[in-house]
Amino acid sequence: MRRTVITLLAVAALGAGLAGCTSSDPVVGEEAGGGTRTITHAMGSTEVPAQPKRVVVLDSDKIDTALSLGVVPIGAAQAGEVAGWPSYFGADKVAGIKQVGLLTEPDLEAITALQPDLILGSKFRQEKFYDELTAIAPTVFTERVGITWKENFLLDGQALGKEQEAKDLLAAYEKRAKDLGAKLGDAAARKISIVRFRPTEIRVYGPESFSGLVLGDVGLGRPERQLLANKEDKRFDKVSPERISEVDGDIIFVTAFGEKAAAEQARVTGGSLWKNLTAVKAGKAYVVADETWMTGIGVTAAGKILDDLEKYVPTA
Repeated sequence: MRRTVITLLAVAALGAGLAGCTSSDPVVGEEAGGGTRTITHAMGSTEVPAQPKRVVVLDSDKIDTALSLGVVPIGAAQAGEVAGWPSYFGADKVAGIKQVGLLTEPDLEAITALQPDLILGSKFRQEKFYDELTAIAPTVFTERVGITWKENFLLDGQALGKEQEAKDLLAAYEKRAKDLGAKLGDAAARKISIVRFRPTEIRVYGPESFSGLVLGDVGLGRPERQLLANKEDKRFDKVSPERISEVDGDIIFVTAFGEKAAAEQARVTGGSLWKNLTAVKAGKAYVVADETWMTGIGVTAAGKILDDLEKYVPTA
């Protein structure tokens, strides 16, 4: 029954979409006949509304992107361990967003019921759902998450009809990061550690993680352990509680992903191994928001990381 309902609605949506198509091929990023534009993305090319009004987003970076560009999604997927929407935008901005499943398992029926005119997702997370999603509404996928956050932001901004606004916001962020690095003097000499507690593991984050890239934009240094020089994947690596000494640095920023992770964080940071870390003994271990340092993956979240760096990293 579930598939039948989706198929019937999808056929109707597809028929309406075909009726609005033109015979000419529009130029990417420019308005075409019928008020549409063609966007080239990870799954090919898709004709989208010139100014979409009912947007569904299927990854946390796209929530940040849409809200940063003044577009409130009508629906969004959530991460499994964390309910609700990014608090750093304010409750009034996110109150009307409907949940449409999880990042790795979007609820197709819920998406269909919202009658979106644009869906933004990620090939990395939702590739197997792409055909079903495109039957519901024009769908644009970015390739990966994290390391390509700036490219993703610009592509999603283009799909939302906010291309120039996205370029301007990204340029403003990059200027602010560079200016902050200059204020810090020899920023590279500061070895900044990033530690994240998850329900079943502890991670250190490398130079190709979202927060690691923000630190790189500022020019801050990292402990050698967190450069992940011998790793193919330089986003993160795991550390056992017994080897917690490996997370040390001049300053440590700590986050936790969900309530179970926060409980593990409390257990580990209450132990003697944690308390003997150089940064901890110096009073330079700071708990920061996971939703900005880890899951935000967008220009507003990046700005919030800069806020924390301005607060906790002393200037020259």
